[in-house]
Amino acid sequence: MKRDFLAIHDLTKKEIEYLLKRALDLKSGADPGKYPLTGKSIGLFFEKPSTRTRVSFEVGIFQLGGQSLYLNPREIQLGRGETIADTARVLSRYLTAVVLRTNSHNTIQEFASFATVPVINGLSDLHHPCQALADLMTIREKKGSLKGMHIAYIGDGNNVANSLIEASALMGINMVVACPEDYCPDKGILQRARSSSEGAITVVKDPAEAVAGADVIYTDVWVSMGQEKEAEKKISLLADYQVNSALLSRAGNDAVVLHCLPAHRGQEITDEVMDGPQSAVFDQAENRLHTEKALLEFLIAS
Repeated sequence: MKRDFLAIHDLTKKEIEYLLKRALDLKSGADPGKYPLTGKSIGLFFEKPSTRTRVSFEVGIFQLGGQSLYLNPREIQLGRGETIADTARVLSRYLTAVVLRTNSHNTIQEFASFATVPVINGLSDLHHPCQALADLMTIREKKGSLKGMHIAYIGDGNNVANSLIEASALMGINMVVACPEDYCPDKGILQRARSSSEGAITVVKDPAEAVAGADVIYTDVWVSMGQEKEAEKKISLLADYQVNSALLSRAGNDAVVLHCLPAHRGQEITDEVMDGPQSAVFDQAENRLHTEKALLEFLIAS
């Protein structure tokens, strides 16, 4: 039976723990299982531009022995009116799995409902679960454990925040989101996470309150792709949510700073923090490769 990975809640805590261990093993140079994707082709269906998601998946697929095919919707029949359902049915006959990066989470859900091969969410407007796996791996690397950690997420309560909330709830992490009222995380995701959480999930307005005693400080861009029309409003409302040295000092010298990238330096994060000794931003970016390799192996080769 095929398994999809559309959101963090598609995995159990035990499965995430397995994936993190496997990713750490792969990063250390462990045998990738005699190239488990040999003879297999993985489609990368992207409606949005990408650096880390596209490159990490293409490199990971290659390193596992497989072939990746980049699919631009404007260059296949979907761009001429073919339905998502028909595209999913056809691609399932050619490919072993499909990674989708879409404007709408509904597109991924519809595609997955008609595909007969595993579907992986490479980013949607509601979730970014592959990023959350890399985040968890980075926190474990830097802090040694996950349960009981205090994450302060500062800024826009976007798709990254939503997936990190789900991950924190599942792994027993205490997460505090600091954001303006207009830009809080998805209410449904918050409600589900709080009802099942092994840790505490809190939303506050004051970033200083959120980072007090934090083990991890996390931020993301304030204006995501497709939100350019509201850029001026968002930047104005989020002006007090910058992760800078003053805010970082409230968390302590051993706090780790994360950012899923790309960063708008001088906006949501300053150069001195992003390039400073407490930053694990580029380790976090690298870990996209290792967690995605573990995920591909788990969904396809196991």
